[in-house]
Amino acid sequence: MEETRKKTALMVLFGGVSSEHEISRISAASVLEHINRDKYDIIKVGITKTGRWFRTEAAPEQIQTGDWESLDTNREVCLMPGAGFAGLDVDVVFPLLHGRNGEDGRMQGFLRIAGIPFVGSDSTASAAAMDKAITKAMVDQAEICRQAKCCVAHRGCDESEAARVTDEFFGGEYPLFVKPANAGSSVGISKVKTRKGLEEALRVAFAEDNKALVEEAIYGREIEVAVLGNTNSPEAPVASCIGEIFAANEFYDYRAKYDDIGSRTGIVTDLSPEREKEIRDTAVGIFEIMGCDGLARVDFFLTRGESGGYEDGELVFNEINTMPGFTKISMYPQLMEAVGVKYDVLIDRLVELALEKNQL
Repeated sequence: MEETRKKTALMVLFGGVSSEHEISRISAASVLEHINRDKYDIIKVGITKTGRWFRTEAAPEQIQTGDWESLDTNREVCLMPGAGFAGLDVDVVFPLLHGRNGEDGRMQGFLRIAGIPFVGSDSTASAAAMDKAITKAMVDQAEICRQAKCCVAHRGCDESEAARVTDEFFGGEYPLFVKPANAGSSVGISKVKTRKGLEEALRVAFAEDNKALVEEAIYGREIEVAVLGNTNSPEAPVASCIGEIFAANEFYDYRAKYDDIGSRTGIVTDLSPEREKEIRDTAVGIFEIMGCDGLARVDFFLTRGESGGYEDGELVFNEINTMPGFTKISMYPQLMEAVGVKYDVLIDRLVELALEKNQL
């Protein structure tokens, strides 16, 4: 008689105390709709905006809308250091949490202390990749790819004086982009066209984080690469094909990503195989420099070259996202599907990488 194979007890963790709480719910709902339930015993745990954790039997659509929070069947859960979740047998956690308190190393450290394997990068890599200033410093040191010229301002400084110093740093050249160092989904980002707008842009950024970056504007195509693998694994991480963002707004801010139907994405097909390989290899190199595991989306600008085209243009690294949006139509799953890794298979592979990472 064929032995019955034990299912993996997989916790799908969503929500969180974050400005990206709603995006997390959408990612989780998509995973729950497409996961292979023959392989997993699914445990659904949601975190409210106030930080309470509940096990729920909510359907994916209830999770997506937020109606899951009002279910009478919800039961509060507790994560115990060294002992996992009290009363729950969990083999691995898929923390579909975006932004602060989910993607910035805090949750990863919590799960590591509890002794539970989880999908994605560990606490150090997550924290470093979330902080754009630290990311820039690490990539600069590696000299792997050019980045936008940048200066850093800290909350608590006089915003008028910070704006004056910034204006001098960039020689009065505009436009500039002001962004929080630690925030996802382009939350808190402003495009500043004159010296007058710098102070207000800094206030907007400081509402999200204690540190803000001011960057030169880069004019080029917004392209992205999905990377899959573990940095320290014998099997090297792999890169997808290249995707491109066509933003409906002046830049790809939160509204352009999630609210404006005019924004769209596509697969880049007009570059030579050699140029594509260079971009994909650079994405993997940045993934490894940051010490990432599981998954990440690496974002670049591609400028026009002297020929007027992009084959000889400059590649400029923008940022890395260690838990990118994970809906069926998000860029990361789309890019992996474009190279033959279907959505349900991608989930399986991420769980495998999480378990492998736990053994490294």
